[in-house]
Amino acid sequence: MAGQDRAAAAYRIGLYPGTFDPITNGHADIIGRAVKLVDKLVIGVARNIGKGPMFSLDERVELIREQIAVHGDKVEVLPFESLLIQFAQEVGASVIIRGLRAVADFEYEFQMTAMNQQLNRDIETVFLMADPRHQAIASRLVKEIAQLGGNIAPFVAPSVADRLLAKVKMKE
Repeated sequence: MAGQDRAAAAYRIGLYPGTFDPITNGHADIIGRAVKLVDKLVIGVARNIGKGPMFSLDERVELIREQIAVHGDKVEVLPFESLLIQFAQEVGASVIIRGLRAVADFEYEFQMTAMNQQLNRDIETVFLMADPRHQAIASRLVKEIAQLGGNIAPFVAPSVADRLLAKVKMKE
């Protein structure tokens, strides 16, 4: 009985937010590792027009859903336009998951975490270091490589590569 009460009280929802324009193998790696840490993982896809995304919000959500199907109903993908901490509260997240590739990521994330703590001290941020094989991968760089005719196969899933290359051809 006590174990059941503890299990019910410990139900943990994690939120992995990002622009995911497009989702990379690095993102997929963080998702695969984060899903082991929480009972449910929400992937929050930020509208983030300021970054000038190549894929629409709906396209990014669709690409991610295709990539995370292997995790079943333990992972949910939702778009959002609000402050991250507000969205975390809306989905009931007690943990925000962030991936770190390099020191520059840490500096930015450190500031964001401090601000989020000021807004809601009940939501923790957990950092996962990128797998060394994925540390150099950034969506921005993958798009640039695709636009310049380089091979993006090592950085994204085949279905993502196909969609990205089709986007590049449409823009030419």
